[in-house]
Amino acid sequence: METDFIDKMPCHNQQLNNSESPEHAAKHVRFARSSESCQNDDEPCENVTMNDTQPQIGPQLKLLPLNDQIRELQTIIRDKTTSRGDFVFCADRLIRLVVEEGLNQLPYSECTVTTPTGHKYEGVKFEKGNCGVSIMRSGEAMEQGLRDCCRSIRIGKILIQSDEETQKAKVYYAKFPPDISRRKVLLMYPILSTGNTVIEAVRVLTEHGLQAKHIILLSLFSTPHGAQSIVKEFPDITILTTEVHAVAPTHFGQRYFGTD
Repeated sequence: METDFIDKMPCHNQQLNNSESPEHAAKHVRFARSSESCQNDDEPCENVTMNDTQPQIGPQLKLLPLNDQIRELQTIIRDKTTSRGDFVFCADRLIRLVVEEGLNQLPYSECTVTTPTGHKYEGVKFEKGNCGVSIMRSGEAMEQGLRDCCRSIRIGKILIQSDEETQKAKVYYAKFPPDISRRKVLLMYPILSTGNTVIEAVRVLTEHGLQAKHIILLSLFSTPHGAQSIVKEFPDITILTTEVHAVAPTHFGQRYFGTD
């Protein structure tokens, strides 16, 4: 099983032929079909592309540039036959990519440093005052990816569950840095299905004085409805994800923590 998985990964070292065959030259990954192609197809279209979704949701929605590497990670995570070890490995890789892009959304200032050879180098540095907030439990899967990029970053937590009687999202626990209202927040929740959990989490953050425009929501997968619901409720928020699709891998938390 382990050998088979390694053979699938694009980073596996293989001997390449110097002369590219026509078969290799014609290789292209088929990404999500456009709405136009779906209209000419008898099969139902479940895939939603960025071109279809962004006009409906707006510039608040940002997708990672899609490439073969990201597409394969998405495929392995969605595959029901994937082992838990492979699932966690690929999920961590995708999380890291989302976190890195999320950091690009944070404010920075220009600075000048001196190199070991004595030369001046014009660079940038991130401004202080950033923190992470994970929505328990699945959001905790993204904490290590954030710490790998920002070792000393502070991370708050929110626990939200559905009320057994009303089925509405209810906050059971919330703990943030005391100065959360003055920070830029990376809100972590891997799967946006209905958007209700995130909406409640953002509502709690705004009740603590944080403005929605200072929140960057990091997720791996989103449905169109989930993203639309969040933006409708909080138009100033930024949503960063890798894919918008009608079917979200809602099994993510159970598979990642081994409780399925």
